[in-house]
Amino acid sequence: MADQPWKTDRWFSSPWNYLDEVTRGFAFPEKVEIHDVTLRDGEQQAGIEFSAEDKLRIAEALSEAGIHRIEAGLPAVSPADREAVARIAAAGFDAEIYAFSRCMVSDVELALDCGVKGVVMEVPASHHLIEKAYRWPVERAIEASVESTRFAHENGLQVTFFPIDATRSTMTQLLDDLETVAREGHVDKVALVDTFGVISPHAITYYTRRVKERLGVPLETHFHMDFGMGVANTILAAAEGASVLHTTVSGLGERAGNAPTEETVLALLTMYGIDTGIKTERFTEIARLVSDLSGVKQPPNRPVTGDMLFKVESGIIATWVKNVGDADLLEPFPYRPELVGQPPPEIVLGKGSGLDSVAIWLGKIGIYDAETKEIEAVLAEVKAKSLEKKRLLTEDEFREVVQQVLPGRI
Repeated sequence: MADQPWKTDRWFSSPWNYLDEVTRGFAFPEKVEIHDVTLRDGEQQAGIEFSAEDKLRIAEALSEAGIHRIEAGLPAVSPADREAVARIAAAGFDAEIYAFSRCMVSDVELALDCGVKGVVMEVPASHHLIEKAYRWPVERAIEASVESTRFAHENGLQVTFFPIDATRSTMTQLLDDLETVAREGHVDKVALVDTFGVISPHAITYYTRRVKERLGVPLETHFHMDFGMGVANTILAAAEGASVLHTTVSGLGERAGNAPTEETVLALLTMYGIDTGIKTERFTEIARLVSDLSGVKQPPNRPVTGDMLFKVESGIIATWVKNVGDADLLEPFPYRPELVGQPPPEIVLGKGSGLDSVAIWLGKIGIYDAETKEIEAVLAEVKAKSLEKKRLLTEDEFREVVQQVLPGRI
């Protein structure tokens, strides 16, 4: 690790992140891997329908970016899903390909037919969910888990056991059930699952430590964003030793979505010094691809990949950007745009613009000698027109303003 890992030529985070009194007790694994679930949990977001070809394109982009594992889908859902999983598994990507399955032997057989390396095997964990939502006796869930995980292991698949709604179980019930499945069936890894995004960051260390102490197997994370805690919870679990982190591109997923890949990976890199080996420069490109294929338009200020992150309207920030130039761009931004595949910063014109913003735009249209009073007059009209239109001004509209305020200059 560099002497100043919080400040490199690509990012500038807080030095407090690396203080001994902050990092003491961290137990990050030697290698942190990303298990992308965009093609399964991401598609469960209402209204998203990926074709097999869509899934293949996304999987290829993810693998090329260095994503370690890709959950290609649930083969039991439909023939199209089986086709997608089989095509992705046969494509020869660098990423390991997993399928998702219920704890049913028939689901595992479909995964085997698709040629995947491993399966993430789900079963309801909270007894109240088993009894009220599934209308099963608890014993049925345990028996199905034991039978199907053993079958998957005997047929050469890596098994990640995935207890749904674990965080609304009692800890004793959860640990007893997990231990039974691990002892009588088979578990290579256990996913810490917060299906409804209801666990706080303060409780994550407790959850992770208890499961780790009881089972002694590698842990994965799968946390949702219903209260916006998914990224923080994922990182805190990793700091307790969880080695595989489930994420989705742009946070797609059921209800409020999953922990977003981009935010999770970038926070690990810049705030914790954990390099996953993923090519963060591909993030914006992949986010655009997934947005196009899913039909989900992302907020322009979305962390990491939002369209407007490096558009500068505020007059104060525009002055900063002008003064620092490219050499010290990390003064007004936490990381350089190219780190995540974003274009360079751009000064835009709107109600919040200042004198430097207008001066820069005047230079763009060839006026370099405007006096302060002239710039102030143009700025006043820019603010008025932007407020009237309730948006930023285009270059053509700016030219109209200049023609009106400074006739004869262009």
